[in-house]
Formats: sequence, structure tokens, C-alpha cells
Amino acid sequence: MASQYEIRADFDARTIVVYQAYSPAIADAALRAGRFTAPFSFNRMTWIKPSFLWLMHRSNWARKSGQERILAVRMTREGWEAALGEAVLTTGDQAALAKAAVHVQWDPERSERGAALNHYSVQVGVGRHLIRTFAEEWVVALTDLTPQVRKAAELIQKGGAAKAQRLLPPERVYPLPKEIERRIARS
Repeated sequence: MASQYEIRADFDARTIVVYQAYSPAIADAALRAGRFTAPFSFNRMTWIKPSFLWLMHRSNWARKSGQERILAVRMTREGWEAALGEAVLTTGDQAALAKAAVHVQWDPERSERGAALNHYSVQVGVGRHLIRTFAEEWVVALTDLTPQVRKAAELIQKGGAAKAQRLLPPERVYPLPKEIERRIARS
């Protein structure tokens, strides 16, 4: 896969962290239960993102309505790779995409200030047929990053991007199995 399309993530030998932005109601219920529960919807696709900065761009650093809370979702690498093994690119065959359990799209990665960078970040849409598996089998921990996000956003706004950098999760290239790499590669 071209280096501009590598997955960059926070991961260890067993798990990977993906990020999601939620309303306070969804985040609070999930954090209380230690897992996703109502009002989280098990009937629609949920998008997970291993790029923290891409989600910060998307949620405007947790300032967009319905995206005021940022959760780090630690999931098994086995689940992550199982999802990617079923993925269809959103830019590919639309008939295959309509039937796919998982959607993958590549969007320009973002800087702390939201500028598009010259490499891409993956977004993974887990379809409703896999949502329960994602929530009940693959997710191993939920962490509220909202206070950290707010502090980093404030530092960046005040010109302290270097200080804010220390608050950002570490991300490095995720080593994909070759068959999954081929499946999600942009042509």
C-alpha cells in the first residue's frame, strides 16, 4: 500500500484504539455501563477512526452539536482486522458496497489546526449487521478523552501547539496483513 494510505494508530500487541465523537447522552451511558448501550444505536452504521486528529477535525475538537464527547474505543486487533477483512471501499463497486458489512474510505489526514495533509486517514464504517459484534465482542475498553481534547484545543487556539502535541495519543503505522492491505488499498 502506498505510504500515503497507511493506517496510523495507537495500538499494542492485542488492541488498537479508534475514536468516536458522541452526544453527552450516548457517551455518559456507555461510560457508565463500560460498553455501548442505549441510546447508542445498534441499527445503523457506526464510523470508527484510528486517527485522532482526523476526528478532531470532524468534530471541531468536540464542539459540534452531537459530537461534544470524544471516546477512545480500545478494541481487539482481531476484531479490527476481521472488520477490515469484510470491507469494501466507498469509492469502489456500488453494488458490492450496498451489500458490504463494512465500508472503508480514505480522507486527507489533518493537522492540529485542521489543514489537509499529504497523506490519508482511514475511516471504517461498521454496518448494522456487525454492530453487536463490535460492541459486545471487539470493544474491550472505553475512555473519555473529552477533558484532554478541550485542553489541547485551548492550547492550540492560544498558540501552544507544541504543548498540545504532548496531549495527543501516539500513533504509528499499523502493520496490516497483506490480504487486508490489498482489500482496502486505493487503486
